[in-house]
Amino acid sequence: MNRIVAILSALAEPTRLQAICLLQDGSEHCVCELMQRLGASQSRVSRHMAVLKAAGLVADRRDAQWVRYRRNPALPPDAARLIEAAVAAAGREKPGALPAEASA
Repeated sequence: MNRIVAILSALAEPTRLQAICLLQDGSEHCVCELMQRLGASQSRVSRHMAVLKAAGLVADRRDAQWVRYRRNPALPPDAARLIEAAVAAAGREKPGALPAEASA
């Protein structure tokens, strides 16, 4: 139960949900790309990614001065389904929009 609560808490913040939507493609994304796509500063992106990592939703890899993030490939199936449901629900708010754009 604690893992589910941690996942839902992590996804409850719009910027983090938007970041998870971006990572759903399965590839790695550097902080610089996430900054641009999320419209956020480096410190804000790093803070949000730390929350997602603590919840076990993302994995990171240091590449010189950059950190690259991807969806955690070791997610348990129930956690993966929960994330997929949140991403799908966010996409239904406004077709083609990331969650933060849907509320604008």
